[in-house]
Amino acid sequence: MRNLTFPVLLVITALATSCHDNRPDTDASGVFESDEVIVSAEQTGKLLSFPIKEGDTLRKGTLVGNIDVSNVILQKEQMQASIQALRQKTTNPRPQMELVRRQLEVQESQLAQQQREKIRTENLLKADAATQKQLDDINSQIDQLNKQIAVSRQQIALDNSNIATQNRTIFSEQDPMEKSVATIQDQINKGQIINPLTGTVLTKYALEGEMTTTGKALYKIANIDTLTLRAYITGAQLTAVKLNQSVKVYTDDGAKNYRQYAGQVYWISDKSEFTPKTIQTKDERANLVYAIKIRVKNDGFLKIGMYGEVKF
Repeated sequence: MRNLTFPVLLVITALATSCHDNRPDTDASGVFESDEVIVSAEQTGKLLSFPIKEGDTLRKGTLVGNIDVSNVILQKEQMQASIQALRQKTTNPRPQMELVRRQLEVQESQLAQQQREKIRTENLLKADAATQKQLDDINSQIDQLNKQIAVSRQQIALDNSNIATQNRTIFSEQDPMEKSVATIQDQINKGQIINPLTGTVLTKYALEGEMTTTGKALYKIANIDTLTLRAYITGAQLTAVKLNQSVKVYTDDGAKNYRQYAGQVYWISDKSEFTPKTIQTKDERANLVYAIKIRVKNDGFLKIGMYGEVKF
């Protein structure tokens, strides 16, 4: 019995091993990658807050930190104070204009009175109850009032023009200042670190409390919900692949198992290149290969840099 049992066990073990080694026959292989974005500081200053951690999932538009921009805020307040001072230099034409208008109203009232007096004097002169000198004096006063009224009206127009010119000169300085305020406000806004895309933080390069400068990398983020498998195919395989083609993607799951994913070809290179040293195509004798990109939905087990194999 011992001699019979031992061979049977060897056969069963060999069959089990053979079943586990039954891996799929694939056409190409490659490495998973993703579009990684390195978020950099847009302002120079101390990191007042930067609480994110590697592995955090962030949504697009999320405020993830603040850079100290107190000096820029002071510049904005100084510019706003300068604008306010300019407005105080402007002249309000209403008080001066109102004074001249009232003077004009008095002169016009006096003119109307003298014109009535002229008519009355002319009637008295016809009845020999007044002298010619009285009528001449009234005409002289009327002429004088007409001249005063003309001067007052000219003064109103001149003052209005001068004040308007003076105010325009002052306001011409205000417009560039307001543009400067808008520019400074943009610098203040850049003190807020806004996450540019929905994804997972891969690497964090800075810590809260550190000094940062414009252009310094703060963290790296990528959307790993869907990864790209960059694989390489030979010229002979190129004719069997087309855009939007559905393929099967396999990855290792332990020593002798694999996981299967559905993939879609969304890019095919139009130029050949030499086979990368880390990639083994089906035909290892081929020197020139074509790169393709396959979009694969990530279930959480796919990682950037992991190897994958493709079956067309």
